[in-house]
Amino acid sequence: MAEPAAGTPGRKSGAALMSLAAMAAVSAGFKGFARYFSGVLGADAYVKYLEHHAASGHDEAPMTEREFWRDRNDRQDTHPQGRCC
Repeated sequence: MAEPAAGTPGRKSGAALMSLAAMAAVSAGFKGFARYFSGVLGADAYVKYLEHHAASGHDEAPMTEREFWRDRNDRQDTHPQGRCC
């Protein structure tokens, strides 16, 4: 079976492939920025806690996400450091 000729619906032109590559690059850039921004805000703190807990070889089970955030907020309220709020 022969390949479809250029310009037919079954074949992508060079411009369409460039457009897909550009969209993939923008998407990857946005995902990287979102991951960075989450880190700045501390939204990834629980994931980091789980990674640290697993790497440290603790015998007890890790805190649930709800317990983690409650503990973190309680510690910040008890021992305030330089922060905006």
